[in-house]
Amino acid sequence: MKNKKITDLRHELHKHPELSHKEFQTVERISDFIYAASPDKVIALGSTGKAFVFNGKEKGKTLMFRAELDALPITEDSSLEYASQNPNVAHSCGHDGHMAIIAGLALKIAEKRPEKGRVVLLFQPAEEVGEGARGIVEDPAFNAIAPDYIFALHNIPGVEANHILLKSDTFAAASKGMTVKLFGKTSHAAEPENGISPVYAIQHIIKNLSELASDKSLFRDMILLTFIHIRMGEIAFGTSPGYAEIMITLRAFDNDDMDFLTRQSEQIISKITQDEKLKFEISYSEVFPAVVNQEDCVKLVVQAAKENNLVIKNLKTPFKWSEDFSYFTQNHHGCMFGLGAGVNQPQLHNSDYDFPDELLESGINMFFSIYNKINF
Repeated sequence: MKNKKITDLRHELHKHPELSHKEFQTVERISDFIYAASPDKVIALGSTGKAFVFNGKEKGKTLMFRAELDALPITEDSSLEYASQNPNVAHSCGHDGHMAIIAGLALKIAEKRPEKGRVVLLFQPAEEVGEGARGIVEDPAFNAIAPDYIFALHNIPGVEANHILLKSDTFAAASKGMTVKLFGKTSHAAEPENGISPVYAIQHIIKNLSELASDKSLFRDMILLTFIHIRMGEIAFGTSPGYAEIMITLRAFDNDDMDFLTRQSEQIISKITQDEKLKFEISYSEVFPAVVNQEDCVKLVVQAAKENNLVIKNLKTPFKWSEDFSYFTQNHHGCMFGLGAGVNQPQLHNSDYDFPDELLESGINMFFSIYNKINF
């Protein structure tokens, strides 16, 4: 990386990771760095987010670039001198690199400020738990800077370094965590007939939801239903259970498929619990719509890649993982693209993952090319 400042910033961010909604020192470090680029305005957004605004002399489009602030609850397995100093927290997804790229972009914009419109550099909290982008778009302050265009990237291990991965329409899947609580009645284990056990309901829910997910004729594209946790009763051999929880991850490439999968799952659960004389509650967490790229924004990324002599790889299918950048693309023209992190790079969310510094310059140059095409 030619700019040692950006590399040093990335290492400093990596060294001091913070979990979702707790990125207080992280955003302070980013702020201290970007203040040197003399932004015209700084706006607090969401729980810990900040937007740095660079205004042009004339009215025009609002262009936004976004990076994520948060790290993961993972113990880093590393001998790096800048390894995480915070126990059980690590930047194992590369958000430190994403932030450094946007910070580097700020320095380039400071040297060539927009003539028209404005550029907004957004540092968003809580992407890992699917709450950060939603909190920002629901913040009234966001309405005042609603972008005409918004761009983001994500590093992709397993792909040649600095290759650009692109796809129009769905880029990354929708997903949500469903928690089903079943309420029955305990009884003596010798007299289960005197209670209402959720055990048969669990069996039917697993069977019927699995059959729903396997019927591909019901859906436009890929859907996935994964049982991740089941808890029933207490560890007491003398007691027949009266309570259970089932946790399921729903996933789909198409937002309409996700809506249908959700409704059908709820109806199946409702019918089974009624038959078994159980009460139930369903709640959702970590809700991510699908990231949907707009064609005009994809074309801008293609032009930027060609300008920087970077290889473009067009994806045939979306990524199965989810990203809350989707909350921006629901109502604004946007595009997320992948930046290859190297064939032998450890995978995302692995304990030995470290964002490759060799990607920083390509990421900055990609965004700066897009900036130039929209604002000049």
